[in-house]
Amino acid sequence: MSRRRAILAAATAGCLALGVPTASAASADSWWGWGGHRHGQHAPVTPTPTPSDTATPAPSDDEESDATSTPTPAPTAEAAPIEDTTPTEAAEPEAEASAEPQDEVADTSAAPAASFVEDFTTDAVTGLVSRLYPQSWQPYPDGTSGIYAPSKTVSVHDGVMDVALGTGAGAAGTFGSSAGAWDHVGGSFSVRAKATGGDGNGAAFMLWPTSGTWSDGEIDFPEGNFEDSPSAFHHSMTPGKEADRVQIGTGVSWRDWHTYTVDWVPGESVTYSVDGKVLDTITHDVPTTPHRFMFQVGNWGDQGNLLIDWVSTTE
Repeated sequence: MSRRRAILAAATAGCLALGVPTASAASADSWWGWGGHRHGQHAPVTPTPTPSDTATPAPSDDEESDATSTPTPAPTAEAAPIEDTTPTEAAEPEAEASAEPQDEVADTSAAPAASFVEDFTTDAVTGLVSRLYPQSWQPYPDGTSGIYAPSKTVSVHDGVMDVALGTGAGAAGTFGSSAGAWDHVGGSFSVRAKATGGDGNGAAFMLWPTSGTWSDGEIDFPEGNFEDSPSAFHHSMTPGKEADRVQIGTGVSWRDWHTYTVDWVPGESVTYSVDGKVLDTITHDVPTTPHRFMFQVGNWGDQGNLLIDWVSTTE
């Protein structure tokens, strides 16, 4: 069963603006502790006790055996064997039974064929990423809500986008071109990412409605603090109840490379997968309007790095 955790996500004012930090976060260590316009909050702004992280034990698969033993018939007397003095060849050893084939694990380390793929092959120092990736990365303006400064935290090197943590500034932005990134109505959305360090901080990758109207649907995956296991959060589309959501745990660690995928069929279903393995498919509160694929990283935790190997989207 997925762990339940009261989580606050980021806030959006207009298309880009988000709320400001607030002391009333659910946890002092939660990176999403800001108020203002309540974009994707996973809990009320007022302080609330953090639910227990203890997972509900899975039901036992043990079954009692009802089989009864079959009586062994008594041996019958036989004539004594006649000794055979003819030499015999030693029996050849039987070949060892070959191991049964293991289930194949899908290789999701490489980006799939998609209408948009960015695998960050061109190095870019901080301040130059948006200039060198104009068709792939649309960062929030520095100073947005007093939280974000992508030009000071985001770089590209060694084939990854690197978001520096613990610098006192966060990062946020949308994947894709300035012309097409806001027009996704359905499709497949994948990112391969990991985090090093950054405890007390975290990230939210999300499909956020282009309208800015929360009830048009919020799809978050992966999301969570870096010292924890990330989850998917599927939000309600009922006005006034957008904070209600289904949480789907992944059981994996931010500390390892994993590929996170959202497959969205407008008005029908949203399927969440990790490394090609389906976690769950949700068939309620499924958006039908344009969304953008983006991420947000707060920055008041420990030093570290969020690394993005590649990102892809299809329509």
